[in-house]
Amino acid sequence: MPRLLVLCAAALTVAAGLGVRALFDGLVPKYAGDALYTVLIYTLVILVRPRLRPWVAAVSSAGASWLIEFAQLWTIPAVLRPLLGSTFNPPDLFWYATGAAAAWTAHTLWLRRTA
Repeated sequence: MPRLLVLCAAALTVAAGLGVRALFDGLVPKYAGDALYTVLIYTLVILVRPRLRPWVAAVSSAGASWLIEFAQLWTIPAVLRPLLGSTFNPPDLFWYATGAAAAWTAHTLWLRRTA
C-alpha cells in the first residue's frame, strides 16, 4: 500500500476517534475508541512494513493492544497512562480484536480492488 494512503488512513482513524468522543456519551465512545486504537496501531504497522500481509498486521496490532491491556494489571508510569491506560478492562480485549478484524477486512478489500 502506498505510504501516503496509509498516513491518510491513520489521520482518518484519529479524526474518527475524536469525532466519536465529541458526538456520543457512555460506552459507545469508549469501545469505539478501543477498536480505533487497534486500527491506528494497524496503520502504523503497515506504515513501517507496507508489504506485510493483512492477517499478519491484524494479529500484530491486536496482539500489541492486548499486551498493553494486560500490562495495565501492573503499575504503568504516570507519564505513559494517557497513551497506555491505567485500568485493565476485560471487554476491551473484544473491541481490540474487532478493530483488528475491521482493519484486516478493509485492507484485504483494498488489495483485491487494486489487484
